[in-house]
Amino acid sequence: METRTYCFTWRGIEIEAIYTPLQWKTIAHLEVRSVNPERAPLPITETGYRSHFHQPGTIEAQGGDVVAQIVAWLDEEAQSPAWRAHEQAARQLSLF
Repeated sequence: METRTYCFTWRGIEIEAIYTPLQWKTIAHLEVRSVNPERAPLPITETGYRSHFHQPGTIEAQGGDVVAQIVAWLDEEAQSPAWRAHEQAARQLSLF
């Protein structure tokens, strides 16, 4: 299985995801990064970048749609009080 790159937009943030179903013949790897705005925080990472290792076949067992699963992950984490506070602060106009 080869590495694949996906580009999509979530809540106005352009995101790139790189998925390697089998890395080092032992583990799957998913990289998620915000590309526009560059390094914009996401509910799964304050830095705009997340590297996530998991058991091979995990994404495939959930239907195989990488983007749909990342969006579901982002949506779930966006329910946290910390992310809601971040969104609220981003909506406020800063005078300084």
